[in-house]
Amino acid sequence: MKVICVDDEQYILEHMVNMCAKLDDIDEVTGFKSAKEVLSYFDAHKADIALLDIDMPDMSGMELAEAIKAKNPDISIIFVTVYSEYAVEAFSMHVSGYLLKPVSKDKLEKEIQYAIMNKENIDNQHIAVRTFGNFDVMVDGRAISFARSKSKELLAFLVDKRGSGVSRSEAFTALYDNAEYDRPMQKQFDVIIRSLRDTLKENGISHIFDINSGFMRVYPEKFVCDIYQVLEGDRDVLNSYKGEYMSGYSWGYNTEAYLSNIIYK
Repeated sequence: MKVICVDDEQYILEHMVNMCAKLDDIDEVTGFKSAKEVLSYFDAHKADIALLDIDMPDMSGMELAEAIKAKNPDISIIFVTVYSEYAVEAFSMHVSGYLLKPVSKDKLEKEIQYAIMNKENIDNQHIAVRTFGNFDVMVDGRAISFARSKSKELLAFLVDKRGSGVSRSEAFTALYDNAEYDRPMQKQFDVIIRSLRDTLKENGISHIFDINSGFMRVYPEKFVCDIYQVLEGDRDVLNSYKGEYMSGYSWGYNTEAYLSNIIYK
């Protein structure tokens, strides 16, 4: 997470920057004493969270927040001030937090955590995985294209595993039925995995997939998926199921049978 701190009081600014630098979730923190410096920064950079003093001489924190949002729409704003009376106006701007000075490390960490959680919840909504009928991955309502059909099937298989780690050999067996997992096929499967990673990276969603020590998995918490919603008890989503799950993938039969059992029992 990239964070900026803005305060015209040098010692307060240094204190905020130092506290932020000690938080595990923050990778980079930059401090600014004036709105002019901040807006110049956003001409060439982006940040995830902005901690803004409200009472500043050249531009109020409220005005600065609007100007920053115009340049960096996805940024989370946390106001830092000695004035509690600004709270109502601040939250009418849909800010992520409001801290009263003097700020303690514990309170700062809580507000940062809340902003991160809120940001993740919003971000996750723009990735939707559809398993009912044909398998598709949607980013902001657009179905992404896979360079290789087996790469798409590999992702579908991992989605079906709901976050469990899957070995290369297990995934290979599912995708290639009874083919021998010999050296040439291992190399071919490596190409499939690389192609999947490239596709996810090109579409800005590489964070939903991981491979470590030979095991692959997806992160279910990082996207919305119809089958996961059903498993969590969403009857409305279940009602959209028309009897087909991961069409064309034979390994999806068990989950398809489970879905049918839920509907007809």
